[in-house]
Amino acid sequence: MQNLTLIIPSKEEAESLPVFLKELENFNCKKLVVLQNEDYATKACINNFNDIEILVQKKNGYGNALIEGIKNVRTEYCCIINADGSMDPKYLPLMIEKCKDQDFVFTSRYQSPGGGSDDDDFVTFVGNRIFSLTGNLFFKLNITDILYTYILGKSASFKKLNLKNHDFRICVELPIKANRLGLRYTSLPSYERSRIGGKKKVNALKDGFLILIEMIRLFFKRN
Repeated sequence: MQNLTLIIPSKEEAESLPVFLKELENFNCKKLVVLQNEDYATKACINNFNDIEILVQKKNGYGNALIEGIKNVRTEYCCIINADGSMDPKYLPLMIEKCKDQDFVFTSRYQSPGGGSDDDDFVTFVGNRIFSLTGNLFFKLNITDILYTYILGKSASFKKLNLKNHDFRICVELPIKANRLGLRYTSLPSYERSRIGGKKKVNALKDGFLILIEMIRLFFKRN
């Protein structure tokens, strides 16, 4: 998997990131850790890792971490995988195999058999189902987990998307733009593990409202 770069957004992950990077040592691919300039604790915790590249964000936010990470990828493929350890890297070989004749491979916690989550609660489960149904209905998508950003794709295809959202709204911007550009994608089931640090960065109600507004904006913005 030397032609793969893992984009690892790592906001305030001093507890989780060293553990996750140790697990990733079993995977022969590039690791691009993206963090905020003022996140000194996370920077300090990875000083002993020599096989990673660190990218300090110019602008804060989860979306900006992905946008700036994608711009700096130089391998044929790249994959978004969060630093909290919830996204299991064991799926990477299958994802890259499936991506050979696709532009993107989305993973889904709600696809059977094999999908599931140790992290989902009632609010996030219901919200995700509603947003996924809305995406499939109004944007003619064909995915079952629109808010899950464990996504592997061809780097050139990621760069075609011209992503703009600086926060969690990027999770719906990405599949909607991919579909509108006629890019090919598939999905596979994935089991979401418990976060190593046990802390969510998402505010379900606040971020859910912002995501809804973004979907409405994209529905009326056709180009």
